[in-house]
Amino acid sequence: MGQPRQATLVLDKSFRIGTVDNRIYGAFIEHLGRAIYGGIYEPDHPQADEHGFRQDVLDLVRELNVPVVRYPGGNFVSGYNWEDGIGPQSERPRRLELAWRSVETNEFGSNEFVDWVNAAGAEAMLAINLGSRGIDAARNFVEYCNHPEGTYWSDLRRHHGYEEPHNIKLWCLGNEMDGPWQIGHKTAQEYGRTALEAAKVMRMVDPSIELVVCGSSNAKMPTFPQWEAEVLDHTYEHVDYISLHTYFGNQSNDTANFLAQSVGMDSFIDTVIGICDYIKAKKRSKKTLNLSFDEWNVWYHSHQTTAKEEPWQIAPPILEDVYTFEDALVVGCMLISLLKRAHRVKIACIAQLVNVIAPIMTRTGGGVWRQTIYWPYLHTSLYGRGDVLLPVVQSPVYDCKDFSDVPLLEAVGVFNEEKEELTIFAVNRDLESPLKLNGRLGDFEAYKVVQHITLTHHDVKAVNTETNPDNVIPRNIGNAQQSSSFLTADLPALSWNVIRLAKAKD
Repeated sequence: MGQPRQATLVLDKSFRIGTVDNRIYGAFIEHLGRAIYGGIYEPDHPQADEHGFRQDVLDLVRELNVPVVRYPGGNFVSGYNWEDGIGPQSERPRRLELAWRSVETNEFGSNEFVDWVNAAGAEAMLAINLGSRGIDAARNFVEYCNHPEGTYWSDLRRHHGYEEPHNIKLWCLGNEMDGPWQIGHKTAQEYGRTALEAAKVMRMVDPSIELVVCGSSNAKMPTFPQWEAEVLDHTYEHVDYISLHTYFGNQSNDTANFLAQSVGMDSFIDTVIGICDYIKAKKRSKKTLNLSFDEWNVWYHSHQTTAKEEPWQIAPPILEDVYTFEDALVVGCMLISLLKRAHRVKIACIAQLVNVIAPIMTRTGGGVWRQTIYWPYLHTSLYGRGDVLLPVVQSPVYDCKDFSDVPLLEAVGVFNEEKEELTIFAVNRDLESPLKLNGRLGDFEAYKVVQHITLTHHDVKAVNTETNPDNVIPRNIGNAQQSSSFLTADLPALSWNVIRLAKAKD
């Protein structure tokens, strides 16, 4: 192990950039693989309740304090008839699910999902199909979910056993419509017009809803960022958010380059903010459009295995990435990126929540365990609520294949004024050496360190499994301490750190 390098971090209450919208810690569940069947829903499991919901899975979801869950897709939604998933389960049709080449039984639908998110203590975020369908199905879906009574669709919901409306507030206008892989793929002009008309009729049914319009599927799309500009030219005054999606991988087994990928995420967010503000200026609008980063994660481990699955199975085990310790560090950096732009990123969904590229894994008929990426997601959700303080950081830097001047220290602060708590989230990207952190915390002289959590491991490829679920786990073994407004801490090489401070009691 090398000698510690030095980094400085300056934080002050006046460095506030915005208040965290709790929905930034959202998640995503799609009809894909075992995310639902064998994941959150398994009626024959010993831990299943009367609804078929696995209670061991729900316990971990509640532990994460997930505020919002996006459903039902994803690529799946662009071929989905929402009406297939309502009414008596025995009467629901089986369909060929073209996006993932599976058979969809429709045993689990929108009403079951609402019951599940309510049990999880979360809010539902529903997506409509703007691929194979259009505005008529969209308005009917909103009416079914949100209209009280006295119309065909609202009374049908009541007939199905839900007398009170679901009152779904968040709706996505399709999914990744810029992607040629998408069922019903459209150009920016085609999608912009369709999304505008869908937004109008959905708001006619329920003016209180919030709408997310599709941005680019990722920053490497050839149409990015022109897609955003053209779509918003149509929809700007009729939507509340534009979506961003991104996934990172380490196919080249270059850990230093992999750990730097969140620098690209920063640039992606900043570019989309710039496009939003350009359209705002172009239209002389008074409205500021915010961002919904409703798909993000590490995803690459399963790319080599998915194609080998036989098509037309029910809930086949696909996209089941087994996450490593280095993946957890990248997820931590991505969470810091979201927090650093919390003034505009108001919703974010880790994709996905259970089994499919997920922090939670299950064995059908068996146990449940936390993957390595569970831990930074848990820590930020629990301790990252309040006002974001953007630190002034001086850190050694390094160059890698994709980026130059990558700081070894990636950090952000969150101040919870009500609880009188300050939390610093920090990643040391150095592969070999610890990092000596010297902090100056203006306005926090009366605060003391109450906990320094570290997540580290000697093997960057270490994983958690059902038989070894605690191989990569956080420990409260950090040495952070504060005297007056000066903070010191040793951040181990390749580590995720959570330094919690609280105001000292008299």
